[in-house]
Amino acid sequence: MVAWREAQRAAGKRVVLTNGVFDLLHTGHLYYLRQARELGDALIIALNADASVRVLKGPSRPVQTEEQRAYALGALACVDTVVIFCEPRLTAEIRALRPDVYCKAGDYTLEKLNPEERAALQEVGADIRFLPFMPGFSTTELIARIKRAGDI
Repeated sequence: MVAWREAQRAAGKRVVLTNGVFDLLHTGHLYYLRQARELGDALIIALNADASVRVLKGPSRPVQTEEQRAYALGALACVDTVVIFCEPRLTAEIRALRPDVYCKAGDYTLEKLNPEERAALQEVGADIRFLPFMPGFSTTELIARIKRAGDI
């Protein structure tokens, strides 16, 4: 991934990095990822590994494996590449990939970013952006709606 990133830099391309679980892709994710891609010439998604998702979301998550989630994300035209990260924080990946832009959905703020990750982003000179959040879409709510639907 680092070699790919360096090739993008050598070609003068602006690389955007975002991260998340992306368990069940929904309209909110797709809206956000298309906006993220518009901030640069290439989009990297750092995907939480299954073990980290269980820590963040509980023992019943993820619904899909990291391989399934990575495949779905990689199939999107707006996504250039996906990297799965295993640590609780994205600090090492930020330092290695040195993104031009780092973005999160608008439910985040500068103050909500992990201090280590924020320091790494500032260290590499990344432009930190928060994209408008599309209310009404969440994986947790989607799972609840599926459960309420019962046997289909």
